[in-house]
Amino acid sequence: MSFNVLILPEDPVKDGYVLRPIIKAMMREVARPQARVDVCDDPRFHGTSQALNWQFIQQALSRNAGIYHLYLLCVDRDGEANRQAKLDSIETRARPYMGLNRAFLAENAWQEIEVWLLAGHKLPRRWAWKTIRDEPHPKERYYLPFAESRGVLDLPGEGRDKLAREAASHYDRIRGRCKEDIQRLESRIRAWTEDRG
Repeated sequence: MSFNVLILPEDPVKDGYVLRPIIKAMMREVARPQARVDVCDDPRFHGTSQALNWQFIQQALSRNAGIYHLYLLCVDRDGEANRQAKLDSIETRARPYMGLNRAFLAENAWQEIEVWLLAGHKLPRRWAWKTIRDEPHPKERYYLPFAESRGVLDLPGEGRDKLAREAASHYDRIRGRCKEDIQRLESRIRAWTEDRG
């Protein structure tokens, strides 16, 4: 039986490179190894303000209706303590559009999607994981220097394509380091798929 997942990222290009392999690894973890995982590009969100705008989300849901079983809105937390409350409100609004056997879940990466990528790698010893998680701008402070040290900045997505695929192969490391967001999202997906049967 097919199982299709659509990711709605705030930046379909850069974040899409990170999210697709990590969500595919998550689907294997929740016993959906054959899941088709796509990144929404119609409409193409340009930043957090559009990704959190109900009109844009509604367009994405209507344009992709009937194709996907699971819709995942994934955005950066950006140090906003109330970001998850906003996402919970969007989930509630999306519920009537889902019907039977479909779900819309939203999660914020602490503090940016690139942290999920970093979580799957062996990092420099001088970098403390708690500091990376708490940093409001980990993309500039940690991701870009890491990608530069690996010599991949000139590859697609400033190295995100290659580094995210490598990180996803160590999904257990990602879920161990990202309890507040990755583990939370995974457990919610698992609970929904088990209820669905």
